[in-house]
Amino acid sequence: MSRIYLDYNATTPLRPEALQAMTEVLAHHFGNPSSVHWAGAEAREDVDRARSQVAELMGVEPDAIVFMSSATEANNTVLRNAALQAPAGGDHIVTCATEHPSILESLDELREQGLQTIVLPVGRDGRIDPERFRDSLNERTLLASIMWANNETGIVQPIPELARIAAEAGVPFHTDAVQALGKRRLSLGELPVDFASFSAHKLGGPKGIGALYARPGVRFAPLLRGGPQEWNRRAGTENVPGIVGFGAACAAAARDLEERAQRLGALCDRLWVGLEAKVPDIRCNSPREHSLPHTLNVSFAGADGEALVEACDVEEIAVASGAACHSGSSEPSHVLLAMGVAIELGMGAVRFSLGPETRVEEIDRVLDVLPGIVECVRGATRAERDTRQSLRR
Repeated sequence: MSRIYLDYNATTPLRPEALQAMTEVLAHHFGNPSSVHWAGAEAREDVDRARSQVAELMGVEPDAIVFMSSATEANNTVLRNAALQAPAGGDHIVTCATEHPSILESLDELREQGLQTIVLPVGRDGRIDPERFRDSLNERTLLASIMWANNETGIVQPIPELARIAAEAGVPFHTDAVQALGKRRLSLGELPVDFASFSAHKLGGPKGIGALYARPGVRFAPLLRGGPQEWNRRAGTENVPGIVGFGAACAAAARDLEERAQRLGALCDRLWVGLEAKVPDIRCNSPREHSLPHTLNVSFAGADGEALVEACDVEEIAVASGAACHSGSSEPSHVLLAMGVAIELGMGAVRFSLGPETRVEEIDRVLDVLPGIVECVRGATRAERDTRQSLRR
């Protein structure tokens, strides 16, 4: 069997529709969208069409979309905009312990500059308690930022409820919705969400392009200045091929969203049931009742997650031991630790994330190969531990 890719939460193959749209632009539409002549007009039309495609998948109006280089840039834009409004020492931003590093590390830096932060814990199911969230908000809260769907576990936060609580308190609400876009109907325009961040390469678009949703009427200070692009909301010549690819990927995702979610959910269930039957001492870190259908995070007690990933790679099966941005780290996932997962289990976690090309035959091959891999890795882990203990004596 050919190689098996089960790391779609890290990045996705480029959808054929996105490749075709980008190739057309790269070959024929080279203009700068800011130029007033025919070449610029062609590029502007490409950007406008893509903006409408992206907005339709999000369920918002096109003029609410600001194209950026990535969701990381969008997250930084929102956080730093809020920090600019903090004249007093007690003003703060509320977030969650399981956020992406582009949120947590940015807040670490802002905290060094004097901004206060409140980092809410999650329960063993990985979710925030809405009442605890409500209690954390007051007149000194500059912003609440909560990820919609976690990149490591697929756990979905109750964003509609949290956004309504924030609106009732008069607090601007932001969500990192990278993993949610193209996986579920967002209908952002119907929610009191002020800002949302997105990235194209998580749903079949190209790398290097993302977007910020800013609710109509909400103003923010641009992170990048020096030009009138994106209605003075993000300076710099637009990445027209990337934007076009993003739009085409969104249009393709919208066409098969429900069918794909149902199919991938069934495959994830098949994977978990098979693992549970064949591999002892495992834990599911992605409660199926409120997780993305295509994501399954599993801890294998007594095994090292990095070693499992490397052994799977030998069999040409691509999985992850945590977030891609922390690949190679010897530390347990901060997400799993926040959920109360023991360090040993956290170190033995593997994330399986499925995508449009995933087939039932691939899941069955994983179930055939993985039990033996786990047994070998557990044996090697025990031997290494015994050797260390012997040397200490």
